[in-house]
Amino acid sequence: MSTVPVVPISPTAQVPAHLVESTSRYVESGLRGAANTQRAYAGDWQRFTTWCQANQLASLPAPVEALAGFLTELADAGKKVATIQRHVAAIAKAHELAGLESPSADKKIKVLLKGIAREKKTRIKQAAAFTLVSFKRTIRAIDVTTPTGLRNRALLLLGFTGAFRRSELEALNIEDLAFDEEGLIISLTKSKTNQLGQAEEKAVFYSPDPQLCPIRSLQAWLRVLDRAEGCVFVSLRKNQQLTTRRMTTKYINLIAQQYLGSGYTAHSLRASFVTVSKLNGADDSKVMNQTKHKTSAMIRRYTRLDNVRQHNSAKELGL
Repeated sequence: MSTVPVVPISPTAQVPAHLVESTSRYVESGLRGAANTQRAYAGDWQRFTTWCQANQLASLPAPVEALAGFLTELADAGKKVATIQRHVAAIAKAHELAGLESPSADKKIKVLLKGIAREKKTRIKQAAAFTLVSFKRTIRAIDVTTPTGLRNRALLLLGFTGAFRRSELEALNIEDLAFDEEGLIISLTKSKTNQLGQAEEKAVFYSPDPQLCPIRSLQAWLRVLDRAEGCVFVSLRKNQQLTTRRMTTKYINLIAQQYLGSGYTAHSLRASFVTVSKLNGADDSKVMNQTKHKTSAMIRRYTRLDNVRQHNSAKELGL
């Protein structure tokens, strides 16, 4: 959202004049958030400003009536509740960056959003989770006689066993990988919940089945890549030639859907890690050590137990 002005920090007795510029930069960085969020918000903000211009309304600061009209139009156009809520968040962020009060805080907007959600009667769509049996079958069916197959097998296995977000898979570099006899340690320099770049690590372990082993699969792909540094997952040309282009999150999602099915996304790899782990008896702390979630509440949100027979204490009554 680079077009949104950020209010500068004025010189005060507490902030020496020569530090004002740096202070403003740090404040801006703290407000802006993740790169992917910035891109999504930028598009939403652009749609809102265009709508306001067409209706001769101010967008910054925006009156409550402008936001209400914009959200109503989105709802009437059939936009999902989650999409509408994201637009609200983008508009609120734009006002925050400019040091202005957001119309989204008004009670009228909150009532409007509640009414839109009630009429649409939609739940937040979550990425589906697959079963371990079906995932194993999918992995074994991948043709690994081509670089594309080797790359995609490594991508899916690493995404699942490492509980990766697709943005983390996109950003992964060879320098982040440390192999030893016990397995693989992957260092994350930054993630959605780790914007400050604090040290975070994920552990990946060997599987007794070479076809299903994330480490051996990744090593096979790295031999094809034949590089000592740079991005792990790159695009390939149609003739199977390697490029230096980092795979985008959009393409990673397409690969997941290609192999897992249209009902799944790349986020299904992460959701399925949580679900399979919980079904196998892992406690929340173990799951959180890999996913890097901060609370057990998020683990419960990620666990997909659509089958009422799964993880049900009724099986343990002793009758």
